[in-house]
Amino acid sequence: MKYFIIAGEPSGDLHGSNLVKHLRLTDPVADISCWGGEMMQEAGARLLKHYRETAFMGVWEVLANIRKVKANFKECRRQVSEMKPDVVILIDYPGFNLRMARFAKESGFRVFYYISPKFWAWREGRVEKLKRYVDRLYIIFPFEKEFYRRHDYPAIFMGNPLIDHIEEWRSKAPGTETIKSSLNLDSRPVIALLSGSRIQEVSRILPVMASVASSFPDYQFVVAAMDHLPAELYGRCTEGSPVRIINGRTYDLLAVAEAALVTSGTATLEAALFDVPQAVCYSTSRLTYTMARWVIKVRFISLVNLVMDREVVRELIQKELNLTSLHRELSQILSTGYRHGIMKRDYRELKEILGGGGASERVAADMVASLEP
Repeated sequence: MKYFIIAGEPSGDLHGSNLVKHLRLTDPVADISCWGGEMMQEAGARLLKHYRETAFMGVWEVLANIRKVKANFKECRRQVSEMKPDVVILIDYPGFNLRMARFAKESGFRVFYYISPKFWAWREGRVEKLKRYVDRLYIIFPFEKEFYRRHDYPAIFMGNPLIDHIEEWRSKAPGTETIKSSLNLDSRPVIALLSGSRIQEVSRILPVMASVASSFPDYQFVVAAMDHLPAELYGRCTEGSPVRIINGRTYDLLAVAEAALVTSGTATLEAALFDVPQAVCYSTSRLTYTMARWVIKVRFISLVNLVMDREVVRELIQKELNLTSLHRELSQILSTGYRHGIMKRDYRELKEILGGGGASERVAADMVASLEP
């Protein structure tokens, strides 16, 4: 069968890659095209458009790039029409993917949504679009099931695929000392800085993260740089701070880190699954933040706290993201701090709530079975 998958950011590429791998195992003749990134391509999908050309964050950024956004949508519609897939599979990325869901459904294609957009956080009314244009919706957090039940929509929960991805990585990874040696790190404990996947995030958040490094000379601070972002961006944001920059080795850094400062997003859950105590950092433009406060309905921004339904990791947002707060929070989550052990115990509970492994395999099997005549 033919599959057309659309992901618009690194987390979607990651989950999409695991889905592609299991689709190909379940359907040996699968023909898979995608909008995504290197991970989906390496898993066996034909990459038509990289997410670095489609990822725009926040209201202002979207408006500033509106012509590019429209051109991308037109190009994607054309490619879907030419390929005529058996199913269009959308991964999160709602601003773009909801429009594609409508186009695909009205054009006669089956539409599956893998990884629900965060409608439980804001713009809840968009669930009606899912009900009209999406044939099957797969969710990855258990609390989402009750949300969609209230909307009379049968969302499917088969576990969280990130668990499988990290466990597979761990099974192949060398020991801690080998990893540290391969990264040319010294003997000091590591504090990982995960500053986001978009230029706007890194530009706003990384300079603040890096500013705390000089206050902890007995630790080495290491930035997990993203392959798709320019190297000079990281150099500019850490200038004058005793911070290392290592590109494309996020999981290696989490595997050896004692603690982490993490920008809100999938990375917060990744740090938790690696058992790394963290503080969550987030800052955006005043316009975007003001508009978000009007519509966002959840108490937390980090996935860890949302899944646990209580504060497990501290969230430093907007003005709270400053040198003083970072110093205080980091001191508390290091191995010498009182919250280090508490957070690790909470992480164990988090993993139980998310369920066991095999999510990607189960979702792929369900997709293929539902498409068979």
